[in-house]
Formats: sequence, C-alpha cells, structure tokens
Amino acid sequence: MTNLIAQSSIPLAPPGGFKGFGPLGNVTSSIEAIKTLSKFISSTIGIMTIVAILWFIFVLVTGAIGIINAGGDKAALETAKKKITTGLIGLVVVIATIFIVSLVGRLIGIPDILNLELLFTLVQK
Repeated sequence: MTNLIAQSSIPLAPPGGFKGFGPLGNVTSSIEAIKTLSKFISSTIGIMTIVAILWFIFVLVTGAIGIINAGGDKAALETAKKKITTGLIGLVVVIATIFIVSLVGRLIGIPDILNLELLFTLVQK
C-alpha cells in the first residue's frame, strides 16, 4: 500500500508556535491583533481609494484625448464624453461608499463602525 501526501502527518506549528510574516506574525495579544487588523483594513481602504483616484485621472486624460481626436465625428465625441462621465460616476461611488457605510452604521446603532479598534474592544468587554 502506498502512502499519499494527504495521509502523512505534518506538524502545523514549529516548537515556538505558528509565526506569520510581517506585522501580522508578531501579534502576541488580542489587543495587538485588533490594532493590527484595524491598521491593515484602514491601509487597504486608503490604497483602494488612491487607486480609484489614479484610475479616474487615467480615464479623464484618455477621454480628453478622445475628445481632442474626435474632430467632427459625433460618435467618437459621444464615446469620449461617456468615458469621462463613467469615470466620474465611479469616483463619486468610491468616495460616497465611506459615507454610506458610516450612515448605515449610525442607522443600525453602531456609530463608530469604521473605527474597528474601538468596535472590537467594546465587543470583548
């Protein structure tokens, strides 16, 4: 009978316990874990917002170039205008999402829904 890889026993943790990588691997208490998670999510939201803004700038520039190159072609002009409008709507949605999440949090009774550190420490107590 042959041994399959799934049948072999592999220890999940080294003698000192499982260690992750980066700041997520150095967490020793639940409070530190909450702070690290809060920083991670906050950074992710910030990076996604910056990417959305950069994407809007790219769409705006390509739309403007499309308008310039349209000449007298009404179809090309409409396509370029739609591109700019779609980019602007996308940017407004990304920015408005933060306010919408805050409003929903207030409506359901969690006014600090975006403050994860405070939210999780209240749940723990």
